[in-house]
Amino acid sequence: MDVQKTSIVDCWLIKPQVFKDDRGYFYESFQKERFEALTQLAFNPVQDNEAFSTYGVVRGLHLQEAPHAQAKLVRALQGTILDVAVDLRKESPTFGAVVTAVLSQENKEQLFVPKGCAHGYAVLSPEVVVFYKTDAYYHPEAESGILYKDAELNIDWRIPQTDQILSDKDRLWPTFKTYTQ
Repeated sequence: MDVQKTSIVDCWLIKPQVFKDDRGYFYESFQKERFEALTQLAFNPVQDNEAFSTYGVVRGLHLQEAPHAQAKLVRALQGTILDVAVDLRKESPTFGAVVTAVLSQENKEQLFVPKGCAHGYAVLSPEVVVFYKTDAYYHPEAESGILYKDAELNIDWRIPQTDQILSDKDRLWPTFKTYTQ
């Protein structure tokens, strides 16, 4: 496993070591001790989530408010996504920073999104299955988010506006500036 720093503090791009032969492949998608040694972060997953979507779907930008904040380890089991994290931690030196990473079944990369960051993704392939681990349980009353098309964040979702498919809720989240005031 190789971990690479991103422009957000404690947000890591994880590249696994994949062992391939004529039978297929094998890799460790998560190994707690190695992850913690390489990142210097504790991560104790308690919930696994899986989502299926089709091309053009944009999910996000979501987060769980304290005391139910969640760190996430995200990967694409099938297909390709543009994964996005936004640092909403006012005390962070990278407050307001945006990280994007292409996660796919081919590259098998994962993005670790720390607590206090909003998360979302856009489906770039015809279909996708996204899997992620969280270190806190989902609580509907703690659900929050920021607007995916916030002008200040200027995220290029790599999907033409006319092809974007969003939930009503994701179209109504507040802007970054409103959320962080």
